[in-house]
Amino acid sequence: MQMKVPFLDLNSHHEPLRDEIACAILDVIDAAAFAGGPFVARFEADFAAYCDSPHAIGVGSGTEALWLTFLALGVGPGDEVITVPNTFMATAEAITYSGARPVFVDVDERTYTMDPAALEKAVTARTKAIVPVHLFGHPADLDPILEVALKQDLFVVEDACQAHGAEYKGRKAGTLGDAACFSFYPAKNLGAFGEAGAVVTRNMVLQEKIRILRDHGQVRKYYHAMVGWNCRMDGIQAAILRIKLRHLERGNQLRRSHAAYYNRAFNDIEEIVAPAQAACVRHVYHIYAIRVRDRGEVMRFLAEKGIGCGIHYPVPIHLQEAYRCLRYERGAFPIAERCAMEFVSLPMFPELTPAQLEMVAQAVIEAVAAGVMA
Repeated sequence: MQMKVPFLDLNSHHEPLRDEIACAILDVIDAAAFAGGPFVARFEADFAAYCDSPHAIGVGSGTEALWLTFLALGVGPGDEVITVPNTFMATAEAITYSGARPVFVDVDERTYTMDPAALEKAVTARTKAIVPVHLFGHPADLDPILEVALKQDLFVVEDACQAHGAEYKGRKAGTLGDAACFSFYPAKNLGAFGEAGAVVTRNMVLQEKIRILRDHGQVRKYYHAMVGWNCRMDGIQAAILRIKLRHLERGNQLRRSHAAYYNRAFNDIEEIVAPAQAACVRHVYHIYAIRVRDRGEVMRFLAEKGIGCGIHYPVPIHLQEAYRCLRYERGAFPIAERCAMEFVSLPMFPELTPAQLEMVAQAVIEAVAAGVMA
């Protein structure tokens, strides 16, 4: 029987933790602390410490983390927020739902993160904030981005939804801007058993505003200082995340080891562009995306071999139907658009075995060789 390699295997990830997680869920049930409460507070303390930050605020999703951060920073109608088009839709949605207008800039061709030179040219009198995206687990080049922000008096909100444990010049992703937003969607390096997210910040006033906004604007029960929303983290998700957080570093190290294996295998293959890692960063490989010319044929070949793969993201946000109103044309951001046509995401999760890694790498090499010979 042919061995198969899934794109993601959460069952193997959770199997060693099942008993501990089951006990944690029973603890929440016994305490009846389902929405916010002590289990969320404990996870917030642990995650803040992990991120080397004084504050972490648990919310219902990464999207809510972004949205509430913009609201707490005063981003609103008439403002512009600069980000990149090669990200998940939530980055732009949160800007839109705060009342501001997303403005996009192209990315660096090696790291697929915000190009600081393009950023500086995009700043206008309406710009209020910058959102660098740490795509696939690779931190954006933050020093020049922060320099632009300081010069122009702009906020920097790190979209760290794919970068749990990543580092930039020895500092954890999420601690360099005014705030950082994390997603704990189940497939993330640190994933819940449903939806969850968090904001990390060093700013005491900002964290207080976000805590109030996430709970209907309440400063205490039935006393509302702001018009907020229901964005609380569930107690069960917090209890599960607290357990899984203890295993995050080991998981990230395994991802890095798997990526190194892939990189060595693809090193001499001209037709494969493997992901780069800037010298000053620690990449945590939430996604391992290669670039190939004939993506469709490569993906068909891998599927025939029983290997799961994916595309992140096939349509850049500026070309999505939902954002036609922004009037961007095809060709506006050539690097992001080219990457969107060439990316293939390969299996990447801590529990990949040496045999699975070898099978994936060999199949990719055979696929591109078949394409060259065709």
